[in-house]
Amino acid sequence: MPRYFIEVAYVGTRYSGFQVQLNANTIQAEVARALKIFFGKEFELTGSSRTDAGVHAQQNFFHFDTDTEISNKAVYSLNSILPYDIVVKNIVEVKPEAHCRFNAISRTYHYYITRFKNPFYFDRSYYYPFKADISLLQELAIAITTFNDFTSFSKKKTQVKTFNCTIEYSRWVFEDNIWRYEVKADRFLRGMVKGLVGTMLKLSKHNKTIADLADIFEKQNSSAADFSVAPNGLFLMSVEFKESIFHNLA
Repeated sequence: MPRYFIEVAYVGTRYSGFQVQLNANTIQAEVARALKIFFGKEFELTGSSRTDAGVHAQQNFFHFDTDTEISNKAVYSLNSILPYDIVVKNIVEVKPEAHCRFNAISRTYHYYITRFKNPFYFDRSYYYPFKADISLLQELAIAITTFNDFTSFSKKKTQVKTFNCTIEYSRWVFEDNIWRYEVKADRFLRGMVKGLVGTMLKLSKHNKTIADLADIFEKQNSSAADFSVAPNGLFLMSVEFKESIFHNLA
C-alpha cells in the first residue's frame, strides 16, 4: 500500500500538543479531520516529532498509508479546511517502509526570548527581562555539545530506551532585544530544549560556571535542571531525513 509524508507547519498556542489526545484538541486531530472531510475517509496518522502544548513548528511531519490516489494538488483544498494556524506545506509519496519518526536523522529547534515586553511576540517568545551574562550563555551552549547523556534534561514519565543524544551544534544568537537559542541533534527527549534553555538562563543569572553545568549532567536527575521557561518560545524548525526514503520508489 502506498505511503505518504505530509509536511505541516503550525502555531501551537491554541493546541494541547502535536499528537492526538482524549478530550483535547491537537495538531494531529485537526489534520486528520481535514483529510476526512476532503477525501471522505479516515486516515491513521503517525507523527514525527511530538511537540508539547503551546510549541510551534516551521516543519513537522505525519505519514499515512492509503490506496486512495493522492497528489500534491490536495494541499490547497486541505488548507482551505484547516484552521488559520495550521498549514499543509507538502504531500509526497515515499517508500512503503519509510517512517517519519524513525527515519529522521536530525531535528533542529530554536527558542526565542524577548528582553523587553513586546505585544507582537507575546505568544511566540519567552519574556525574560532579568540579568544574564551573554558570554557565559554562549560558553554553556557550546559545552552542551560535549555531553551525550541527557537524562537530567528529560521530563519524567517518558518511555525511551536511552537518554543519549548527539548534539551537532548548540549556540545562542543575540540580535538587539531578541535572543535565539539554536540546537540541532539526532534526537531530542521530552522537554529537553526547554530544560537546556531554562538551566542555562538560571546558571547565567546566578553567575555559575561550566563546572556547575557538568554537575547537572552528572546527577542524571531531572530535578537538577530547570524546565520553567514557557513553551511559547519554542519552535521545531526542521526535520531531516535520508534522501533514499523519497527516491527510487518500488
